[in-house]
Amino acid sequence: MSEPIPFDTTFDDPPGELRALSPLVRRMVAGNKSPFTFTGTCTYVVGRGDVAVIDPGPADQRHIDTLAAALAGERVSAIVVTHTHRDHSPGARLLSALTGAPIVGCGPHVSFRPRWDEEAPGLDAAGDREHAPARILAEGDSVEGDGWSLVAVDTPGHSANHLAFALPQERALFSGDHVMAWSTTIVAPPDGAMAPYMASLQKLMDRDDVVYWPGHGGPVTQPNRFVRALMGHRRQREASILDRIKAGDETIPAIVERIYEGLSPALRGAAALSVFAHIEDLVGRGAVVCEGPPLLDTRYRAA
Repeated sequence: MSEPIPFDTTFDDPPGELRALSPLVRRMVAGNKSPFTFTGTCTYVVGRGDVAVIDPGPADQRHIDTLAAALAGERVSAIVVTHTHRDHSPGARLLSALTGAPIVGCGPHVSFRPRWDEEAPGLDAAGDREHAPARILAEGDSVEGDGWSLVAVDTPGHSANHLAFALPQERALFSGDHVMAWSTTIVAPPDGAMAPYMASLQKLMDRDDVVYWPGHGGPVTQPNRFVRALMGHRRQREASILDRIKAGDETIPAIVERIYEGLSPALRGAAALSVFAHIEDLVGRGAVVCEGPPLLDTRYRAA
């Protein structure tokens, strides 16, 4: 059995309030509450006076105007984006238009499977294809201000272009949607993939951060323990999926029905994509086989 994940769903910051979290970090929650965004996207401000803004959130002018008003008298020197899902990156363009600050961080929206643009165009509905940063950051690249620096940590998996950002001055990591305290991360093809996601989790296990500030919800205060539990959960889920395939469940809907008992119908689509991400990884490793390429409506069997 894997270690239980110590989820924390007590987060209750009201939208529109800029709250100090540490000497260098403040947070404002956008008003885009949903089953996938929890209470809303967390926009972070790093520094004082000369600041960076991380993940301005959706294309919500009210959120951007409220944030800008809260930062009156301070200079936004960089707008940093972790990944190009529409609850994180579109607000960067609104904030840049308002402040003149450059957008940096992850590159333009990409998929692990470009061929799916024709085969399954509806699956990548969350992608922000208008994102065009002034500077793309790679592993180890940094953006700096007065008393702070943000160092890019390449963490693909939730999306192909996902970056986390380390704040060495506080041994903190802005983990985007890669690790969140309130829930497991959605790994949904075509722009999500399980093998890179697991590798990125292992990469974080090798770090010595003392706190994660995620894209939704409150902090992860015991990062190594939390990430270890996430990895155990994913391995257990993979084992359950493989067991169902060995038992004769050939389709993804059949597997979802058996391993997600009592799941809300609104979340079945996300569950199917998560199962598919695991199956695609199993196919790649030779544990599961299918005719033709692995797709949502493909039939699968154990190797």
